[in-house]
Amino acid sequence: MANFLGLRETEKTAFFIDGANLYKAARNLGFDIDYKNLLAIARDDCSLVRASYYTAIQEDRDQDYSPLRPLVDWLDYNGYTMVTKQTREFTDSQGKKRFKGSTDIELATDLLLLGQRLDHIVLFSGNGDFRRAVEAVQAMGVRVTIVSTVKSSPPMASDELRRQADAFFDLADLEGTIGRSGGQARRNKPQDDLDDDFEDDFEDEFEEID
Repeated sequence: MANFLGLRETEKTAFFIDGANLYKAARNLGFDIDYKNLLAIARDDCSLVRASYYTAIQEDRDQDYSPLRPLVDWLDYNGYTMVTKQTREFTDSQGKKRFKGSTDIELATDLLLLGQRLDHIVLFSGNGDFRRAVEAVQAMGVRVTIVSTVKSSPPMASDELRRQADAFFDLADLEGTIGRSGGQARRNKPQDDLDDDFEDDFEDEFEEID
């Protein structure tokens, strides 16, 4: 039986998780990610160098609290390398307070820096903006696997990113391995409130996917 995500025991491997993108993909499919199990399987199946999670964090000035903070803290204490950035607050044309932020630059930079010392990269994102960075690390001899989904509505995986990758795994097919069922029914209210008010750069991109 093939290893999870095509992982190979002897390969130096790193996971790069685009937190906002993966959250939306899993939510659209109706389940939550079991990050503890994901890390345990990876450590069993490959030489895992690092598992990095990238996310922008809203620190509401009124509440002085981020709804994402419990997840960020848990991941930080349980084997994940956290890369976070504060969101920027702005008011939209309807006068509603919203937040904007992205860690795309940080993720792409780390891909290039760490890629020089890796055999395999697993990128949990469907954002087509990463295609050029993926191409660059492939030129270093690194194998790149993309994890996202085309089975949600709308599909979360950019076609150009899928074509560039050495392998693509649909998140929908991984629910039985790394999913906690009932995610859609158990959606966390604070996270949902943040998701309604938060804007990141990939949302506009997926409206334009061919």
